[in-house]
Amino acid sequence: MRLQLGKFNTLTVARRAEQGLYLSGGPEDILLPNRYVPEGIGIGDEIDVFVYLDNEERLIATTEHPYAEVGDFAWLEVAWVNQFGAFLDWGLMKDLFVPFREQKMKMQKGRSYLVHIHLDPETYRIMASAKVERYLSSDYPPYHGGDEIDALIWQKTDLGFKVIVDNKFSGLLFDDEIFRELHSGDRLRAYVKQVRPDGKIDLSLQRKGQRAVKDFSEILLEHLQTNGGQTTLGDKSPADEIYAVFGVSKKVFKKAIGDLYRRHLIVITEDGIRLVDN
Repeated sequence: MRLQLGKFNTLTVARRAEQGLYLSGGPEDILLPNRYVPEGIGIGDEIDVFVYLDNEERLIATTEHPYAEVGDFAWLEVAWVNQFGAFLDWGLMKDLFVPFREQKMKMQKGRSYLVHIHLDPETYRIMASAKVERYLSSDYPPYHGGDEIDALIWQKTDLGFKVIVDNKFSGLLFDDEIFRELHSGDRLRAYVKQVRPDGKIDLSLQRKGQRAVKDFSEILLEHLQTNGGQTTLGDKSPADEIYAVFGVSKKVFKKAIGDLYRRHLIVITEDGIRLVDN
């Protein structure tokens, strides 16, 4: 098995030592310090561990989960800065190094930045770069309208928010598709509106078309059934209030009201909507 530095690996317990367990499965046995050794594990057992380099650049294992792995884009906070660069908190004892050459602007302690985590091809050390554009895929995105994707909010632009799609592509959420407060570093599910001929991905925070209305109609019906049969929100309610409660646009909300009304399941009142009395 080829050891993957900066990722989780399944290794075998080879021997015990005063400082912990030594695991085999790579080019050399790797120490799992005592503080990470689970109870009941013995020689010959397999264990899933994250492998990285300690402060002396030696391979070391941990059962802790970092905030991100090699190959990931992540929103991380600067723990400290020295004359060589910045060091990011990524959930492990040893912080993640970002040399000055990989910073778009000089990073400041306490602030967070979007970075890509990778192995330095020259030193084989795990490092991060804020110049994330160079790590985005140049392949044509394999998506179609309506596909659900994982979105990492990147940065605000004049048009909306730039987004990292499925840890691989760049996408854009336009302002008129946003009905909630967003911040860089937020992770959420989104939907593909279209992939343009140049490969750019336009996104939406909710499904489009009749499927979206049908899906939300059932959600709204269930909400009424579990909340006393009524809600004070109606087709004249502010869009931000509707989104705060249901997470959909006012347009989808109004269409769902119409759908339930045509099915004779609700009554529309001046105070909102309520279920039809049985």
